[in-house]
Amino acid sequence: MENLPLFDLPAAAPVAKPKPKRARKPATRAGLRLLHTSDWHLGQHFLGRTREAEHRAFLTWLVAQVEEQGVDVVLVAGDIFDTATPPSYARELYNGFIVALRGTGASLVVLGGNHDSAAVLAESRELLACLDTRVIPCVSETPADQLLELRRRDGEIGALLCGIPFVRPRDVVQSQAGQSADEKRQALQQAIQGHYAQLHGLAEARRAELGVALPIIATGHLTTVGASASESVREIYVGSLDAFPTSAFPPADYIALGHIHRPQRVGGLDHVRYSGSPLCLSFDEERAKEVLLVEFGAALARVTPLAVPCFQPLAVVQGTLETLGAALIEAAADGRPECPVWAEVVVAGDDYLADLQPRITALVADLPLEVLRVRRARSTVAPSLPGSQRETLEELSPLDVFSQRLAAETLDDELRTRLEGLYREVLGELPA
Repeated sequence: MENLPLFDLPAAAPVAKPKPKRARKPATRAGLRLLHTSDWHLGQHFLGRTREAEHRAFLTWLVAQVEEQGVDVVLVAGDIFDTATPPSYARELYNGFIVALRGTGASLVVLGGNHDSAAVLAESRELLACLDTRVIPCVSETPADQLLELRRRDGEIGALLCGIPFVRPRDVVQSQAGQSADEKRQALQQAIQGHYAQLHGLAEARRAELGVALPIIATGHLTTVGASASESVREIYVGSLDAFPTSAFPPADYIALGHIHRPQRVGGLDHVRYSGSPLCLSFDEERAKEVLLVEFGAALARVTPLAVPCFQPLAVVQGTLETLGAALIEAAADGRPECPVWAEVVVAGDDYLADLQPRITALVADLPLEVLRVRRARSTVAPSLPGSQRETLEELSPLDVFSQRLAAETLDDELRTRLEGLYREVLGELPA
């Protein structure tokens, strides 16, 4: 029988004792929506070509995504700029993005990377705070300064952030006389791990104080064990730390990483991710680029990659002089006269030709394709120099150059290791 409301029951019917009123369940609260990106490298030149138009197009697209996806917070996990002294147009792009983002209602968190100057990022920090932009340029002497409350658009706290930028060794560890390279490496790893643990502890204490089930997010700008890098990624802990183990991260709900330019999960973990760079920064990088839309409730709910459009087509074209013509025509299909394809040409199977460059120039004369680099694919390369056939000097770090120079000498393993160790120590003493 259908249950009738109390006032429709017959008069003779016994009236049941009213049940105590249940506490009304609060409406399900919308979770925080965070956009994780990194490694913009504003001001970068690609083999002499400016990326200004690409970066401008990317930032315009990003603002549109923030509006479309209802993003609450945009987080940039390091390397906003390509150099410590970015050109004026790069700073203009950065400031223009902050103003445009402010109009969407979303806030911005910027972490310093190894390419960034802490002083440059810090100089406008107080001014940018008035535009809902918080900047953590470097490790603070007061760790609590790196703990941020992330708020949704309605003003409610949606998460706590352990904002950890690129950690310079001098920020967390003091070099001890007589330490071996391995001891220095262990000391730095333990110091970085301790910094993460300290921030995570502060976040847990703050969460308990607020009495709300909030997710905890951590950031980082470093290389992790197992991460897949590309030619454009440089070693950042010279002589000290090759990669940070995933097990050393605190038990945060999500760890937003920067520095590696290929988007990827770390160790197959959904909650530890690199967003990658939005633009290809070297020819060997995959053309698929993305930013990550990360949704939270009381914990991590969902991570959705958002594909970044290609604003400048790149191509690696390989072949002999006989086959390059057809290959170049095929690669040029992605180009337009106003936006030609940037290409690297790899010539295989031909003897040395003094007029190689003019020949290739003639092949592309009428194509929407611009050759930025020509190199030869050599079939006979010394086993000790596997990288030299695909690298030019501007792509090599000082340590790469020194290692390849040693490889050309006949040295026993002990002497080679000692020389590399001494060279690493010298590099480690140089100012960042």
